[in-house]
Amino acid sequence: MHRALLFVFAMVWAQAAAAQNLVITNARILDGKGGAIDRGSIVVRDGKIASVAAGTATAPSGARVIDAQGRTVMPGYIDAHRHLIQGDGQRWLKEQAAARMQEFLEAGFTTVLSAIDQRDAILELRRKLQSGEMKGPRLYSGAFIPLAGQAAPRGGGAGAPRGGGQQPSDPARFDTSRPPRRPTTAAPAIPREQTMKEVDTIAKMGFDYIKTVLTVTPGGPEKDTLKLIVQEGKKRNVPTITHAVSVIDTLAAVEAGPAVLVHTPHIGRLEEDPAAVQRIVGARIPMTSTLAVFLPHFGRDNKPLFRDAFPFPWDTISSAGQGPVNARLLWDAGIRYGYGTDTQWPPRESLADELRALQLVFSPKDIVTILTRNAANSTLHADQIGTLEPGKLADIVILNNDPLTNVTNLLDVRTVIKGGTVVVDKK
Repeated sequence: MHRALLFVFAMVWAQAAAAQNLVITNARILDGKGGAIDRGSIVVRDGKIASVAAGTATAPSGARVIDAQGRTVMPGYIDAHRHLIQGDGQRWLKEQAAARMQEFLEAGFTTVLSAIDQRDAILELRRKLQSGEMKGPRLYSGAFIPLAGQAAPRGGGAGAPRGGGQQPSDPARFDTSRPPRRPTTAAPAIPREQTMKEVDTIAKMGFDYIKTVLTVTPGGPEKDTLKLIVQEGKKRNVPTITHAVSVIDTLAAVEAGPAVLVHTPHIGRLEEDPAAVQRIVGARIPMTSTLAVFLPHFGRDNKPLFRDAFPFPWDTISSAGQGPVNARLLWDAGIRYGYGTDTQWPPRESLADELRALQLVFSPKDIVTILTRNAANSTLHADQIGTLEPGKLADIVILNNDPLTNVTNLLDVRTVIKGGTVVVDKK
């Protein structure tokens, strides 16, 4: 048998062997779609949800029974915009990856989308997670292609809070989408052949997405290049996800038709432009939140920090308010809005920060949907994850307390099940 086929067979066999038959009983169930069952049961067979219903279910022969004792059970959390690798990729894989991946599971995250990370290292991390060689969340990954004469964002675009350089390098501090830094002349174009070759390279490497960063320049090539990438990616079944942080850039992005918008526009006032709201929502493209990037992060010393662990840049603070306002306007108009952080802080800390921002304009019930079903939409895998429904992968979190009573109870994770296997149990 061909070596590649042997590897695939071994990986599938290992995953099937690890998946358990489970029954969760006596649970308060939040299905991720906005529905709730006060006392119900979930049956899991071969790593997938077999049933979700009120009352007590009959356990399959040999199944493990978990008595939730009235606790809240909901879908596993999904971060649909994250950056993982810091410093040298191979050293990080060797010294930090296992602990960092365990942090995601402990915080309740069963799926993560890496928007940009070092190519070879992130693909190796994904392989380790898929094969079961390393314990951690399900991982999807994108690779960056520029739209004009620009370089890839340093560090994947999120800084390095766990030991970066001596000077701030986070591009969000010096964002050219934000006046007065916004370009006033056209950026240089990249030859079409070069862009098409890069799309082909990314597809052959096996990436799940192409990541682009859009800041349109006057008369510049960005939108046309994005359209080309979207078209070429579709031919190879590699969808394009696009960073657009201003209203101007978001409007340009939706014209090009990427599969996902990986930021809430936080530069520009959508309350003053109802037509722009309708154009963005009318494109029917999912959007991730990433609101907490422009909220100060507070450690034990109470110092306000940016995501690069340097002092917070207060000239960006308007985005901390405008982002949630724009998010709510888009939500009310019907956008599919999912959870994402665009950070490298530990996942539980990132969740706490993002909850602070989301709570400004969303209810606890909304936030549960944003963190689960809608975030699954932003990974483009909502057919497999994000809700508790028969046929979906059994990614399940048990909480000690009800997040609909207090949304910060999302931080109090007791048990995590990924693909039918109990991976965290804090009893």
